Amino acid sequence: MNPIEAFQAEVARNIEALGNDAEALHLSRQWSALTNRNGYTYNFSWLGRPIIQYPQDMVALQEIIWKVKPDLIIETGIAHGGSLILSASMLSMLDYCDAVESGTMLDPQKSRRRVLGVDIDIRPHNREAIEKHPMAHRIDMIQGSSIDPEIVAQVKKAAAGYERVLVILDSNHTHAHVLEELRAYAPLTSVDSYCIVFDTLVEDLPDEMFANRPWGKGDNPKTAVWEYLRDLNASPSVGFDGKPLGFEIDKSIENKLLITVAPDGFLKRLA
Repeated sequence: MNPIEAFQAEVARNIEALGNDAEALHLSRQWSALTNRNGYTYNFSWLGRPIIQYPQDMVALQEIIWKVKPDLIIETGIAHGGSLILSASMLSMLDYCDAVESGTMLDPQKSRRRVLGVDIDIRPHNREAIEKHPMAHRIDMIQGSSIDPEIVAQVKKAAAGYERVLVILDSNHTHAHVLEELRAYAPLTSVDSYCIVFDTLVEDLPDEMFANRPWGKGDNPKTAVWEYLRDLNASPSVGFDGKPLGFEIDKSIENKLLITVAPDGFLKRLA
């Protein structure tokens, strides 16, 4: 085993141990409950735009994008646009690395890699800020409900022809809404890519934290993930690419993060 392989093996052992550490997991959930009382996830930005995410999940997202090397990233939920900017910047890095490795000139305007964001309400000041950002040339936005059949049809049309698609669901967090999003967009995920469902953490936090929200324990993204996977196992289906559709929860990601808003939410499409 060479030094690189030895290090990777050590990391794998660390992640497995963390996943089996009940005390660490419990403390991580306690930490999330305590810090979110004061809006912890609102404190960060990416290249100047607010991104309502844990830093740990931002790191996980860049690792996934580097591994998958998607041509298209579909995101539901835009808010201030920080996540769109993160995705677009990572796609730019992929293009840059491709250019370095091939010895060619980089022309960002000719790149096919894009980010597509969907939100029921793209507020004018957020749209303006996103459209003025240097990463805007990679971003397309659609305003409307992510589960409206007309919007779903627009997204599917935009996804046609892309070979490597990554999906991120982060809009309305009710069970019914996320389940419909999964049914609509998870099939667009490419083999060996991911459909990431954020805020599954709702199921693991005190219900009183969401007293002013339509979601809570028993009605949230995690319960939607569980039902979607049960349904998919009971009734096999095919993806947008015509290949058999199957997902597994990639526990290794949440195990290494421990602090994440997406436990059981990193869904990897199987070959």
